[in-house]
Amino acid sequence: MSALRLSTMSYVVLGVIDVLGTATPYDLKRAAAAGVGHFWSLPHTQLYSEPARLAEAGLLAERREDSGRRRRLYSLTKSGSEALEAWRRTPTSELYEIRDAGLLQLFLGADRAKLAESQLAAHRENLRHLEGLEARSRDADVSTGSRLALEAGIGHAREYVRFWSRMLKDA
Repeated sequence: MSALRLSTMSYVVLGVIDVLGTATPYDLKRAAAAGVGHFWSLPHTQLYSEPARLAEAGLLAERREDSGRRRRLYSLTKSGSEALEAWRRTPTSELYEIRDAGLLQLFLGADRAKLAESQLAAHRENLRHLEGLEARSRDADVSTGSRLALEAGIGHAREYVRFWSRMLKDA
């Protein structure tokens, strides 16, 4: 295995493959969108290129289908599992990065009433979506970590609804 700098995207790929067992890049894209994509921005192009990079470094095993579309199927190697476990055991103190177009427009002087109305509708819809996921997750085989991350997302969504409601009222 060559020396390779692992990024957050690397760990997303390793972690999702760990859950799925074997996955194509398309499987990764779908699984990430349904899970980690709710709280971590993922460029889809990287979900297609990162597995090959990790396979070249020996962290993933790659095989091709014998017929049909001859898709690439990836699975964790022992080295990949060890790298993922080492990352899981190392707590981070890194805070999240906010990239919110509504807050940027507010900061730069947009019409608060119009912006708040639009943002409030979007955040209420997001909250409904997340609460729906939470309700469905109660009956599903969902990991504790997934449930807790969803709980945090719901808390953020509720705060945004509260914030934009106040902006609309004060406008």
